[in-house]
Amino acid sequence: MTATPAAFKPHHMSISAADVAGNGGIGRYILLPGSDGRAASIAEHFSGRTVKEHSRRHNFYSGTIDGDDGPIDVAVVATGMGCPSVDIIVNELYRLGARRLLRVGTAGSLQPGRIPIGSIVVATAAVRDEGTSRHYIPREVPVVAAPHMVSAALSACGVCGVDHAFSGIVHTKDSLYAREMGAGPRHDENERFMGQLRASGVLASEMEAAILFTLGQVFTQELREAGHSETLEAGALLGIIGDETAFGNDEQIAATTDVAVRVALETVRRRAAAEKNR
Repeated sequence: MTATPAAFKPHHMSISAADVAGNGGIGRYILLPGSDGRAASIAEHFSGRTVKEHSRRHNFYSGTIDGDDGPIDVAVVATGMGCPSVDIIVNELYRLGARRLLRVGTAGSLQPGRIPIGSIVVATAAVRDEGTSRHYIPREVPVVAAPHMVSAALSACGVCGVDHAFSGIVHTKDSLYAREMGAGPRHDENERFMGQLRASGVLASEMEAAILFTLGQVFTQELREAGHSETLEAGALLGIIGDETAFGNDEQIAATTDVAVRVALETVRRRAAAEKNR
């Protein structure tokens, strides 16, 4: 069972429960990019922006964005790369009281003929091709995004006029260079595996969603067993910046990332409006 938010002290961020509180008790909507540079650029969209720095560069930027019914309390913090780092940051956010988390990331297309560079993929579930989530739940248990986050993200894609928006299962891996790019002596085995994912209809490959969705499920169940009605909603939207053979150029990557950020902020607006009107 988690510690009470007021009593918990995180080790990897310089924040307290008061920093994640807001929105009438729901808590801040927290965006989770991989890098601190992207977190800082996302925070430029916030009003009343503040930052609490940490030596590990998990700097916590908070503020508000305009919503249909007034300001929405938001924050952004970098998770770092890969599931072990996400595991640490999400655990600490949850123990401080965070309940609304949205990954804003990038991925490689597994369906390049249909999902080109520049597309946005809203993840509905993740293939657990990583080790971290197995410390929480058996490998046979699927992990899925919070349906309300998926719905809000798809609505946001429409509002933002995204030309190529997709939703479906994504692949979460531990190794970019071996599993997806074919490095090392297990090249043939990894190539066959990635081919099986493509043939199964998996849309894109990335490195963080599986543990985020796992923790959303595990911590929601923990809250329910403790008698709470609240849930931990976890979602992920991904800008496609390459495929299994090559990355896009700098201009393509920058443009795709900008679109993903716009969609993420609009996702927060759509979800906040739905929660206020519930």
